[in-house]
Amino acid sequence: MDGSADNRPDAWDPFGRPLFGGPEARALSRVGVVDIGSNSVRLVVFDGAARSPAYFFNEKLMCGLGAGLGETGRLSPEGKRRALGALKRFALLGEAMGAAPLTVVATAAMRDAEDGPEFRRQIERETGLKPWVIDGAEEARLSAQGVLLGWPGAEGIVCDIGGSSMELAELRGGRVGKRGTSPLGPLKLRDVPGGQKGLARFIADEIETLASGLDCTPGRLYLVGGSWRAIARLDIERRGYPLTVLHEYRMTRKSLAATIEWIEANDIEALRLRTGTSVERMSLVPLAVQVLKRLVAHLKPREIAVSSYGIREGLLYEQMPADLRARDPLVEACRFAEASSARFPGFGKRLYNFVLPLFGAAGPEKRRLIKAACLLHDTTWRAHPDYRHEVCFDTATQANLGGLEHWERVFLGVSLLHRYKNSRAGSRFEPLFALLDPEQMRQAEVLGKAMRFGAMFSSDAPDALAELRHFPKKKRLELILDARAEALFGEVAEARFLSLAKALGVETGVRVRRH
Repeated sequence: MDGSADNRPDAWDPFGRPLFGGPEARALSRVGVVDIGSNSVRLVVFDGAARSPAYFFNEKLMCGLGAGLGETGRLSPEGKRRALGALKRFALLGEAMGAAPLTVVATAAMRDAEDGPEFRRQIERETGLKPWVIDGAEEARLSAQGVLLGWPGAEGIVCDIGGSSMELAELRGGRVGKRGTSPLGPLKLRDVPGGQKGLARFIADEIETLASGLDCTPGRLYLVGGSWRAIARLDIERRGYPLTVLHEYRMTRKSLAATIEWIEANDIEALRLRTGTSVERMSLVPLAVQVLKRLVAHLKPREIAVSSYGIREGLLYEQMPADLRARDPLVEACRFAEASSARFPGFGKRLYNFVLPLFGAAGPEKRRLIKAACLLHDTTWRAHPDYRHEVCFDTATQANLGGLEHWERVFLGVSLLHRYKNSRAGSRFEPLFALLDPEQMRQAEVLGKAMRFGAMFSSDAPDALAELRHFPKKKRLELILDARAEALFGEVAEARFLSLAKALGVETGVRVRRH
């Protein structure tokens, strides 16, 4: 994120124009999207902030619609039966949740099968849903747009793997560039003749052809699709990585190579049980591993990132106006959370103004985290006071938030933990603290304790009642109180102020501003 919202002509103090300020950019109405894939059929109902939609409902069924397609040219009869049953259920759920009419997208299996058009008509006739069967280039474009929904500044190559196909798409300058499709989905690969040698040759030839149609060498490879997520989950397991959120999980080529060797050397069922992966999904992992190994060797990306956003999110991004696309998905999601859950909506903006003098040298990347923390600081007030700090940490590290690297999740979590608790010693979250370096941990603690102190002025606006002045070279923190706020600076407030000063390693001074 580049923090560009701070510099736009429509900027609204430090936050940019509010998402809910007009009818053209209000909160997202409930929208339902069905994805009929070669392996699974899924319904997602979105709700919440338009720029960073929340998952109101999410259900899938592993139908295997494309199983045997490469051999027979037709959809799996059992897969059709199960998919039709799921779609009938989804149609009823969509109506009950106020998300009808559902948008339905069908991909490789439906477009490639000779009985695909017939099955599409059957779906329309028996469910009332109208599938939109897209070609491979459109599938690649929508998947790449889904990545842009979570990473507005994404640059590199998006690789989306489904059951019957795999697509590549370039991302450059916030736009989708060249793209291509291939039959490299694991369900299709099951039917490739020639044993392991024939399969390896087929994969190598397809990847070379697919990659030759692109212009760029990726600094980053974005992985979209269930098989990739299953492999990433195995990478997390092998490494003992403490945060199991897959979205924005990063891997190096070296780490991935070690994980692929580990997968190939171990019993796949034992690995499935360790990670809680479904039988259907895990059965595709050995074939997906072969594809990914060859793809990474060919493209040589500097970094590999996992995206939980794909076609469904790409459909939403498609309809966003340019000004909405330009907004920060993290800040917009936090603003929505404050508006819907905080006791004092709007207080987060004033709190941000109050704590910002402590971070005078912070760049756009750090400022957006400070904004997010201030917006979220009061959204878990309904939790029991003894556990509020834990709920805050869990929310920051596990919530569906876009535009947020894993270390940034932990930074938010630690700052919100200290918003409600002075010490983090003995916390059950200690393994996650390793994702922050000592300076990041110090700054997260300072932010949390500054918010904890600023909340003492919640009867009004902290930036109107008090002012913090930080002099790093002099190692001094001054508090200037408005005369109206003198009584608010009681014993508890003073203790919190001193705790903040200790975290900063400074001396303190307090004076009252008389009018």
